[in-house]
Amino acid sequence: MGLLNKLNEPYEAGGIILGTFEDILNWGRARSDWYLHFGLACCAIEFMAMNASHFDFMRFGTIPRATPRQADFIMITGTVTLKMAERIKKLWEQMAEPKYCISVGSCANCGGPYWEHGYHVLKGVDRIIPVHVYVPGCPPRPEAFQDGMIKLQKMIKEEAIFRKRKKLEEDSKIELSA
Repeated sequence: MGLLNKLNEPYEAGGIILGTFEDILNWGRARSDWYLHFGLACCAIEFMAMNASHFDFMRFGTIPRATPRQADFIMITGTVTLKMAERIKKLWEQMAEPKYCISVGSCANCGGPYWEHGYHVLKGVDRIIPVHVYVPGCPPRPEAFQDGMIKLQKMIKEEAIFRKRKKLEEDSKIELSA
């Protein structure tokens, strides 16, 4: 088959792609994530390598946003102090649903090396907001960032949107009738 034939007939199976609307919607949502980066310490410095040309974080469809109102997920990188915890909670509340969180590094996951003697350090960002993906390391390598992003995209791709809504409606009918 020549190049011109491939251009005229891109799909050898008749040009038909089968799938549910929910699968197609999730496919698009998983590959066009906009993120809010909340960098606090050395993990944020390591994250700079992710956006450089060698690792090219944007090839996953992620685009940095400066406002939580436009972000699909928030990426917390570094040591979260108690003062910063209030701001993270406020940013989380400003994000539109569905929203996700990636906790990056030992400090964001569990307080890191400061958790035992630091009275001002939060012992994990999951104490104030729900975390969907944990990226381990101190600081994590860029490959770990990529792995966390792939896990989040897989989770979004397999998420039930309409079935969840249907289940919520059924649950509310049961509560109303009781």
